[in-house]
Amino acid sequence: VNESFALMKTVTLGDSLTILQAPGYVSFQKGDWPISGEKIPDMVALTMGFSVQEDLSWPGLRAGQLFQRPRANMLVVVRGVDSLALPQNVASYPLENPVPFTLDSVAETVHSLFAEDTPVVLQLAPSEERLYMLGKANAVFEDLPVTLQQIRSRLSQDGSVLASLPLNSLNRNAEADLLFLSEVQVLHDITALLQRHRHLAQDHSPDLYSLELSGLEELGRRYGQDSQQYRDATAILANVLQKFGEDVFGLYGGSAVVEVVTVKSFEAPLTRKSRSILESKQISNPGSPYNLAYKYNFNYAVIFNIVLWLMIILALAVIVISYNLWNMDPGYDSIIYRMTNQKIRLD
Repeated sequence: VNESFALMKTVTLGDSLTILQAPGYVSFQKGDWPISGEKIPDMVALTMGFSVQEDLSWPGLRAGQLFQRPRANMLVVVRGVDSLALPQNVASYPLENPVPFTLDSVAETVHSLFAEDTPVVLQLAPSEERLYMLGKANAVFEDLPVTLQQIRSRLSQDGSVLASLPLNSLNRNAEADLLFLSEVQVLHDITALLQRHRHLAQDHSPDLYSLELSGLEELGRRYGQDSQQYRDATAILANVLQKFGEDVFGLYGGSAVVEVVTVKSFEAPLTRKSRSILESKQISNPGSPYNLAYKYNFNYAVIFNIVLWLMIILALAVIVISYNLWNMDPGYDSIIYRMTNQKIRLD
């Protein structure tokens, strides 16, 4: 009990953002600076070396090296708990305004900048059976169980986490318990697939992973947050996430950022459209109920400069040609008039 209490003292009370792993050139500063939930995607984009529309005025992340960026970013969102005992971390920050967020904007940036290199983009929420895969993820994670039925059948196969986890008070036949164990199985299978495809860490395109786990939230609803089942599941998930972060960090050769967001409950329900970010954009912008402008295109500056200078060059060319034509002497500057003038003289 004393050891558990000592571990709980090391984490930030309330909803939190914990940086489990990060390379040395991604500079996270230790402190109690709160970060808003809606700024998490911008923070992830900056750690990967991408630009954002608005400056992130948050002292927890400093500007890193210009020509060095991590090869992967793994974000795990844990719902139903405000903090986890993760003592081996880089830094931990309070999370304020825990509104729902997605990494769709970061995924679109990765896909647009590294489309030819086919980077791995994986966004998964097992409880909602929500899956987004792009690039090499379609080939690497094609065997990853997605639906709850597939994951539960995976629990009865060889290599299941049930053989190695201390279930204690958890019941493998209960619905809420199975959901939690299924999410743990997904974490285990992701690291196993990454170990099988180690070549992913050798390419030049960054990989993006986003996982959302809600098994603890269901256990809290089913048994209560003071129950033994909830406490056992919290301890299991903390140990699993600690090892999961170390495995991912090691597979990418120390060039990966692993973050864990723990949130008791989101302030508003998250509404998402079932679509692929590869689909063509419509002419109108129906996805914005506030009549907002379209997202910034990184090719805008290039196209703008090409059109601008081409118009300036053409305008200058027209002015120079018009000036020379206006001041031209037909008898000397034009070969047509010159030949005509000689013919008249001969006659």
